Amino acid sequence: MEYLCYLANASLTLRLVEYLHGRPQLKVSFVTVINTIDGWVIRVRLNHQLSHKEDGNFRSILSELGSSYSPPKRVQLALWSLAGGQSPVDVMRRYQVAVVSHGQPQKEEIETFQQNFIKGLGYCPQTLA
Repeated sequence: MEYLCYLANASLTLRLVEYLHGRPQLKVSFVTVINTIDGWVIRVRLNHQLSHKEDGNFRSILSELGSSYSPPKRVQLALWSLAGGQSPVDVMRRYQVAVVSHGQPQKEEIETFQQNFIKGLGYCPQTLA
């Protein structure tokens, strides 16, 4: 099963990653986190099919934190390439997207990206708050 959503800022992204860490029964295959100029794209792939109730609950959490998302072609190709086993660095070069994390959800990777980006800019844009 797979879910794709759009989140407005880093805090919401971190909250979703923490939620996934607290729910080992979801059996996450991988999570992809891509930062865009105006937000965050999150793709969650699970190892198994959720029950109707579990699916509804998880969709509710995603709706509470963000919104459904239909990615532009470049982001869609990047997501497919990562799922197909290409390295994040190759995908970033090829599709010009910022792959923050791919694999098991890593809160530290998101926080490091957030801190380094803010340090480089000299201020904190709303999407990194």
